[in-house]
Amino acid sequence: MRLARNTMLLAIDIGNSETTLGVFEAEELRATWHMATVIHRTADEYAVLLSNLLQSQGFKAADIKWAALCSVVPSLITIYEVLFQRYFGILPLVVGSGIKTGVRIRMDNPREVGADRIVDAVAAHHLYGGPVIIVDLGTATTFDTISEEGDYLGGAISPGIVTAAEAMFNRTAMLPRVELARPSLAIGTNTISAMQSGIVFGYVGLVEGMVARIQKELGKKTRVIATGGYAELITKETKIIDGARPDLTLIGLRLIHQMNKA
Repeated sequence: MRLARNTMLLAIDIGNSETTLGVFEAEELRATWHMATVIHRTADEYAVLLSNLLQSQGFKAADIKWAALCSVVPSLITIYEVLFQRYFGILPLVVGSGIKTGVRIRMDNPREVGADRIVDAVAAHHLYGGPVIIVDLGTATTFDTISEEGDYLGGAISPGIVTAAEAMFNRTAMLPRVELARPSLAIGTNTISAMQSGIVFGYVGLVEGMVARIQKELGKKTRVIATGGYAELITKETKIIDGARPDLTLIGLRLIHQMNKA
């Protein structure tokens, strides 16, 4: 049963390469979309895109009562704030300093931690408890460690799968750009399959090695959850990841919005 209009939350995760959007009715994620993150678009241009996406699933701007967003691209925060005030008549909740998250950040400088990583921590601890390791396979591949109490302990950052693949293409004379797909064998019998093996299976090894090191430092096994655009690709190739949750950040935004809702 559809809820009355003007009761929905629009959650937006602005990444370096891709922006993920989702509409919640209460706790139910009703629709999700992905679009390229483009720094030079205006609020009006993003409003047109957003309106079309909403209409494609039968929603209207008038259905949206709240908005919550996190961004690793600071310049786009103002753009989205203007968009929501101009076209939706609302002020979005932006995850950052002064926003309640329930997460104690145990880093040397808590301000260095990206908002998306804290949002993921909120969602992962809510869904799975702790300790838990979050592997986010996006433009960068990040490893975030959350304690049993829900504290953010720290993590690791490495180049993302696409970032590494593009670097190899751009910095070599003979290697082509390849589809990021699972090869049939680790031993490639042509250039394409050899590159796919090195990229896909190489990143599986990276994930397995980093998780093993983190768990050794913690002195215990933990649940391991993958998210990000390549979470499902890597999860299928290793037993060390317990499951993939592409919607993890959107869920975290919903939870943080609930904590801060007047």
